[in-house]
Amino acid sequence: MWRRARRKRKSSESDGPAASAVGGVQGACLCRPSVGDVAVSVAPVLASGSTAPLPRHVAIIMDGNGRWAKKRLLPRAAGHKAGVEAVRRVTRHARAIGIEALTIYAFSSENWRRPAEEVGDLMGLLRLFIRSDLAELIRENVRLKILGDYRKFPNDVVALIDDAVARCKANTGPVLAIALNYGAQAELVRAARRLAEHKAPEEIDAAAIEAELETRDLPPLDLLIRTSGEHRLSNFLLWQAAYAELLFVDTLWPDFGPADLDAAVAAFGNRQRRFGGL
Repeated sequence: MWRRARRKRKSSESDGPAASAVGGVQGACLCRPSVGDVAVSVAPVLASGSTAPLPRHVAIIMDGNGRWAKKRLLPRAAGHKAGVEAVRRVTRHARAIGIEALTIYAFSSENWRRPAEEVGDLMGLLRLFIRSDLAELIRENVRLKILGDYRKFPNDVVALIDDAVARCKANTGPVLAIALNYGAQAELVRAARRLAEHKAPEEIDAAAIEAELETRDLPPLDLLIRTSGEHRLSNFLLWQAAYAELLFVDTLWPDFGPADLDAAVAAFGNRQRRFGGL
């Protein structure tokens, strides 16, 4: 059932993408069914082998860690830690149901504006995630991909990321793409500059631009999910989301789990994707 988007809180109250991660275009929209509306009925269907279309590439703006912690009278760092556990649950389930590529918005280029202590907490969680989960990614044949300019991170974090990517490079299974110090506008600027170096203006088309994007080796984005009730893209995959299905759910990221992902996939399967046609 479609319903009008509820009035949203002021943007200043939002945790933002990275505040709900390891965690664009604004405006009124029609709100898709929330996860709570359909989770109970669709999870068993997926488990039984539903033939509904499965998105090849899913992206998630993981929002709500700070509010999750605030509701429990906990420090924001506790919310981020709980958010990492949600990452583990969701990435494992995405592999289990056959999603080819999962992209998560872990740290945006705007998140440097957060207090230094919070940025430090996020870096610490990223270190811990790589050290504790890399063996599982290798064992499960997952290819790890990084979007964004992560080389601005502390040197030891950069070294950990480089090592993890290298050790997963030959894997041929599903892709886990993590957006770190990522901004879609900056990605498009970099692509335009590279194109200007070796192509005449009349040679530049959509295919040429896509070939310069960091997602060029991933399937086209099918489904973009944002948790916590906010309805905006926050400078995430703006080009790639052109024909993606958008799903905004009220669930805070630390509470998002396999049943919620099943619900989102089921909602995607019920959409009619026309790509501008009839």
